[in-house]
Amino acid sequence: MNRRWWCRSAQLYRRLHRDFSSSGASIEPFKPPPFFPQRRVVVTGLGMVTPLGCGVETTWKRLIKGESGIRALSIEDLKMSGFERDTQLYTFDQLTSKVAAIVPCGTKPGEFDESLWLDSKHGKSIARFISYALCAADEALRDANWIPSEQGDKENTVNAYIQHMFFVTKMGGQSKMVTVGMGQIGGGIGSMGDILDASQLICEKRIRRLSPFFVPRILINMAAGHVSMKYGFQGPNHAAVTACATGANSIGDAARMIQFGDADVMVAGGTEASIDALSIAGFCKLRALATKYNSTPQEASKPFDCERDGFVIGEGAGVLVLEELEHAKKRGANIYAELRGYGMSGDAHHITQPHVDGRGAILAMTRALKQSGLLPNQVDYVNAHATSTPLGDMVEAQAVKSLFSKHATSGALAFSSTKGAIGHLLGAAGAVEAIFTILAIHHGIAPLSLNLSNPDPIFKEAFMPLTKSKEMQIRAALSNAFGFGGTNAALLFATMS
Repeated sequence: MNRRWWCRSAQLYRRLHRDFSSSGASIEPFKPPPFFPQRRVVVTGLGMVTPLGCGVETTWKRLIKGESGIRALSIEDLKMSGFERDTQLYTFDQLTSKVAAIVPCGTKPGEFDESLWLDSKHGKSIARFISYALCAADEALRDANWIPSEQGDKENTVNAYIQHMFFVTKMGGQSKMVTVGMGQIGGGIGSMGDILDASQLICEKRIRRLSPFFVPRILINMAAGHVSMKYGFQGPNHAAVTACATGANSIGDAARMIQFGDADVMVAGGTEASIDALSIAGFCKLRALATKYNSTPQEASKPFDCERDGFVIGEGAGVLVLEELEHAKKRGANIYAELRGYGMSGDAHHITQPHVDGRGAILAMTRALKQSGLLPNQVDYVNAHATSTPLGDMVEAQAVKSLFSKHATSGALAFSSTKGAIGHLLGAAGAVEAIFTILAIHHGIAPLSLNLSNPDPIFKEAFMPLTKSKEMQIRAALSNAFGFGGTNAALLFATMS
């Protein structure tokens, strides 16, 4: 019976195919996809959690004053409360780097209060890196004055073609369909502490006690997911994971979604909370961390200095609200800067080290400049990625010198690395430093490179990183972010004036 059914089905298929082929029906090619004209992207909201404090104002004031958010590491910082005390002491003793840039926590102004971001419904599924993202996103959205408050104001509809949620907002007496995108909030590592705790349960044969929230707590895209759920944003919801370039890639990718027409407003940035035993031990084994300054932690992060010996691991989050220019104008939004250029490249060289000629960094910066339509001598400030590693800082400085040429060597180009104050925030670094770059334009102040007393020999005469914050007109500025695997990103911001 089954064989007979298959034979009849085959005969029917051949007959239909023969009839269709002989019918002479013409098949017209599809029309080209709809064309989206280039749309300009501006920054209308900023939010951050950093080792200098919770909030944009607190962090910026301490940064330009030359204060440090780096301190000595303690056993409690390793997040090993589930392990025996002897194991904790042994692990701490084995770590060659005992300094970290840790977010100040508490209930005082400028401190991060995690309890505010652990709601009763989702609290158990929110790891620390997620709560940092929630805090920074909330500040950015409030700064942008873009928080849909009541369901009745949103009047949701679904577009059958791209399946995004649209909010109806009134602008100048007219209704406009606005696509609100969750955007890009990426991370570099996620919640390594939860993985360490889960592995202990396996070793102790207590796997039945594994939390059902284990997987939701470690997934990097859950930072974007929780922000999306909190505010009801149902537009593009992505999470980039490109090591230390994550924050910059998240912002650049979100801007392109606006440019392409996927959304009018995007929430974008990076978050990280990887100060724990396993993460620190891993970077120690890579010989990537600073080890010479355990007794003087605030001197440990020394970008561009001859005595640098590795980066200081940090944590935090940076989130921006990106918006299509005309949409921002119509609702009277405060515009900090325009995101004019986004460049990316790959070193194709080594898993952790850049090529000595800096070609990857040069490519990323060149592509950002090309997209922006600006010339190198029109850039006033560069916020360098420089993490305080011997090779990386030198290569980036050479790349800046090569690309900007006389504009750099004449001293007209101001540049610095802000990691001397906040350490290296890994997946959040590109976003937090993009905010520093935007604030430099907005306030007309280029922040200093902390702990730079003996500059690398590559610096001569006027070609020198800033050792003091400098008041100056900054019309265009570049922010670099490079990551393991040879991934490079550059963002170019400019004033709208």
